[in-house]
Amino acid sequence: MAAEYKADYQELVDEISELLGVPATLENRDFELIAFGAYDSDDELDASALDPVRTRSILTRRSTATVRSWFEGFGITRATGPVRIPPSTEAGVYRGRICLPVRHRGVVLGYVWLLDGDPGPTDAQLAAAMEVAGRIGALLADEAEAGAGLSRELRAVLTAERGWQRDMAVADLRTALGPRADGPLTLVCVAPWPSADPDDAPAARTIPHAAALCTLPWGATGQSLALLVRLRTTETGTPALAAAARLLKEAEAARGAAAGTARGAGARVAAAVAAGFASDVRAGACAAGVGEPRTGLAELDAVWLEASAAARAALAEPRFGPIAQWARIGPYRLLTALPPEAAHDRVVGPLLSPAHRELARTAEVYLDCAGQAGRTASELGVHRQTLYYRLSRVEQLTGLDLDDGEDRLLLHMALKRARL
Repeated sequence: MAAEYKADYQELVDEISELLGVPATLENRDFELIAFGAYDSDDELDASALDPVRTRSILTRRSTATVRSWFEGFGITRATGPVRIPPSTEAGVYRGRICLPVRHRGVVLGYVWLLDGDPGPTDAQLAAAMEVAGRIGALLADEAEAGAGLSRELRAVLTAERGWQRDMAVADLRTALGPRADGPLTLVCVAPWPSADPDDAPAARTIPHAAALCTLPWGATGQSLALLVRLRTTETGTPALAAAARLLKEAEAARGAAAGTARGAGARVAAAVAAGFASDVRAGACAAGVGEPRTGLAELDAVWLEASAAARAALAEPRFGPIAQWARIGPYRLLTALPPEAAHDRVVGPLLSPAHRELARTAEVYLDCAGQAGRTASELGVHRQTLYYRLSRVEQLTGLDLDDGEDRLLLHMALKRARL
């Protein structure tokens, strides 16, 4: 979403670098990198550009929590002018900094960072740089306002009933997106999302190929995040999967921080990303789904149903992993479309009680193994006679005949649907 602003930010950061004669870095108020300036030095090797904090910010696109805490301790969130910050080996800050707060209408929206030196920039130079920082603040405010508008328009498209209301919503979103509305698109659903405010997803606004995002209800009281992703072709491909992985990491970190387990939560998702979005890595409390690509906005509501269904399947079935694609969730494409009242067939009800959890698992594994007793016994780690006894108990509880194809189909569907 920030693509049209990126060049403007870069030009302004380069302008500050030229004014002060040192490299400048622009981060948003969440310490996520927006742009950095590479100042041309006459020295053969400009050691000031090799500061480890600056290098890490450029490579990982964000600062560490320790660095952030050290910087914020000098009142940068309240400052209206340049703030000099000394080095700290404990925080990993080996060079002094000058922070230029980026504000708009009294609200801090980001920071321009400079490496302090001897003698360092003059007061006149810093005043000129603060004027540029003010222009950056106005640009950040414009981008935030545009993002809020896109959030409203995307939400309207995904929630409007079919008919003239939805047609109008699609037209409004198409106008807001401009040329980005015409190419291949898909939607990513991350659920449950820890906030109802899409502005609480700062990473989403800097994800490559992201076009719009919004939050939508998830279950009775929860929220999900919808992210519209532009693709190069009509295949889902890496952009949507990479966006899903990044959002999952952010969601898990937010949830984990509240529970004091952010490091473990982030590690689970990081493992999935490192494994190439492997389906056998569980993300814990959150999951993501990716819909099938479409060209244009006309079928965006159908793409959202697919993405949210894939997220539900990923939450229900660990084998789908933290990120599931609609095309790869098999029978859950049908099961997720069933109305809530179809979730509990009265015949299967007794088997789904907590007291019969082991019998239900036995029946599901048996049906997953196509009724092959040897495979099932091996999968469960039990003797065949134990398996046969359990299956007879399943038949007694449900009144179903496991030698009958239709009865087996009903039982299999009911057991899978119960996971959702």
